[in-house]
Amino acid sequence: MTAPLNMSPQQSVAQSPHSICPSAYKRCTLNAIPQTQAALTKTKLPFGLIVTPYRSLLPGDEPVPVINPPQIVRCRRCRTYINPWVQFVEQGTRWKCNMCFLTNEVPGFFDWDSDARQQVDRMHRAELTHSVVEYIAPQEYMVRPPQPVVLLFVIDVSFAAVQSGMVDTVAKSILEHLDDVPNSDGRTKVAFIAVDSSLHFFNLNSSLSEPQMLAVSDIEDAFLPLPEDLLVTLTESRPVIEKLLAGLPNMFRQTKNTQNCLGRALQIGFKLISAIGGKIVIFQSSLPNLSEGGLKPREDPKLLGTPKEVTLLQSGSPFYKSFAVDCSRAQVGIDLFAFGPQYLDLATMAHLTRITGGATYHYPTFNIGNPQEISKFSTELQNFLARPLALEAVLRVRASKGIRMTRFHGNFFLRSTDLLALPAVNPDNSYGIEMEIQDPLGSATACFQTALLHTSSNGERRIRVLTLTVPVTDSMGDVYNGADQYAIAALLAKKGVEKCLSSHIEAARDEMVDRVCEIISAYKAGFTSSGQNSMLILPENLKLLPLLIMSTLKHVTFKTSGIVPSDIRSFAMALMCVYPAEAFVPNVHPRFWAIHSMDSTSGTVDETTGQVIFPPLLNLSSEKLERHGLYLMDNGTDIFLWVGRSIVPELSGSVFGQPQYEGIVPGKNPLPQLPNDWNKRVHNLIANIKQRRTLMMTTCPSVIVVKEDGDPNLRMLFLSHLVEDKLDSGNSYPLFLGYLREKLNKPSGMFS
Repeated sequence: MTAPLNMSPQQSVAQSPHSICPSAYKRCTLNAIPQTQAALTKTKLPFGLIVTPYRSLLPGDEPVPVINPPQIVRCRRCRTYINPWVQFVEQGTRWKCNMCFLTNEVPGFFDWDSDARQQVDRMHRAELTHSVVEYIAPQEYMVRPPQPVVLLFVIDVSFAAVQSGMVDTVAKSILEHLDDVPNSDGRTKVAFIAVDSSLHFFNLNSSLSEPQMLAVSDIEDAFLPLPEDLLVTLTESRPVIEKLLAGLPNMFRQTKNTQNCLGRALQIGFKLISAIGGKIVIFQSSLPNLSEGGLKPREDPKLLGTPKEVTLLQSGSPFYKSFAVDCSRAQVGIDLFAFGPQYLDLATMAHLTRITGGATYHYPTFNIGNPQEISKFSTELQNFLARPLALEAVLRVRASKGIRMTRFHGNFFLRSTDLLALPAVNPDNSYGIEMEIQDPLGSATACFQTALLHTSSNGERRIRVLTLTVPVTDSMGDVYNGADQYAIAALLAKKGVEKCLSSHIEAARDEMVDRVCEIISAYKAGFTSSGQNSMLILPENLKLLPLLIMSTLKHVTFKTSGIVPSDIRSFAMALMCVYPAEAFVPNVHPRFWAIHSMDSTSGTVDETTGQVIFPPLLNLSSEKLERHGLYLMDNGTDIFLWVGRSIVPELSGSVFGQPQYEGIVPGKNPLPQLPNDWNKRVHNLIANIKQRRTLMMTTCPSVIVVKEDGDPNLRMLFLSHLVEDKLDSGNSYPLFLGYLREKLNKPSGMFS
């Protein structure tokens, strides 16, 4: 899934292999850019970036070099950071900016170490050898001293939350993972608010032997009782915090209170932490229905699958959006964990996370009686709490002279035309950026530099800089051959979500299909003969684009269906807005393997790479299902094991501990750990998928066992991911290609 490579490390100033920006951090839809906007328009290819600046490292990834130079070297005019793609001129005394081409003076420390009092080779400096670096920022990059980590947990304790087991699970999981919360400098602060029809605060002063609950029932005139004892230092008040979390479920065990005043809790919580900034983490299991931010059930099954469905996907209250804007200005980020199948109006509440740079996590099948559900949430919360934080951040993207950013997609607040405000950077989140060529590009390369100024978990002000360079060409063939189909599909999907919300789902679907047709038509017009008119022709690196778009149309975000609840679709849209390309692809086009026929190396660890070896990928078609087969599927959020009716007893016994097909239990059931080679290798495959998904998107997939003639709902759920088949109203892949062919053979302009 790597992007097409059109630049050689040998072209960089230090000729370092690390000068090429890894596509996991930043990828461009075009890896060869035309010189003019007119030429770009003619190709019909979208021009944009997918940037994931603070991504979690996967096993085998190189850590980002952290550097602390005497001075951060930047261009005097355009403020570009020095990088591997500058040029040294005038006998190396000056460097030429690769953005605006101004020459700047090279500082003396590039060649002289004043501490060691000896000469050094500038070509070994990380800022010249690595496309991704992180600077420790000096004083001038600080408006105020770096803030500590601040976490305010807002927990729903209404009847639905208690009965579902959410309160028990949340309290236990936070308690188990307190050691994972970033606290290397000992400054981390925490607070808790429990919410039903009242606000329940907790005095956590370190001098207390037990926490004290302070209830405020008059929510219209709510206030902060003992504010200095509500937000406490984790290190000093650890014993009291542990007692609170251990006892919290029992405090509300007998509740019959079905009301929830989340809006007021957020307002009061904001007062508590806004002077410092930090994160509000919401655990919600019921629809907020009281006071500010009170919502009414809007779900209307009659509207699902119709053009009016969009009204259910748009905000039902202005409160959450305006509150989120206030939070962004005060460096307060918000994350939402939503539990249970009941309606929560995620379409409205998602504004909290979208504007503050946070994330939404949804557990619609949460059941405290299922160990997999508890393990899934606990693993995801541990990753959520333990990963490095980037607080009070701003992100800016610079591009070569002549290129302009036109639109941004993702979770952020746009503070100015090119400055994204991120109170707390979610490592999972990517940002889609659309661009245009304003003025003809006169140089041989174009450069895109992203700078993320942030406060790290240990209280340091830092700047992460990512630099991507691509060639500029006058050859349309090079432009098409350098196009990145995965970045294109991911960007079109992000644009599609916006179209859904501003118009309707069908309009978004039509727009994506039309764009594919336009790309194919433009390519055919420039590179094929008249005898190939009826054929769908694309260069090798774009041949999967129709498949990716068709798969996207069948994803729950965009599929036309009258049975997708609005919360499920809203959650899918929230994820689609932030997916990096590496997470987007398996979510729309799952990975599918045959386990029964894999060779003896599959499921083992490659001694050279240290990576788990997977069997060959299969096409997503039911034609691949054999009656004696066992299949594994990864759709980014769940792991399916499909068991054929005639599975070999030896394989069934080795994997499931049940030699007979009838003895295999379907559904969300953990796979038994058995002392045999088959079982160990299947567990290795599953563990690898879980690890990558958890690190990449804080999603620990559940394992779902599906039997060929078992539960019809499970069967349909699995088969719905075989996207190359004809499903519901969706075409099979051959039929979809035929549909594209028909559109292309219509008179010119029919799909423009």
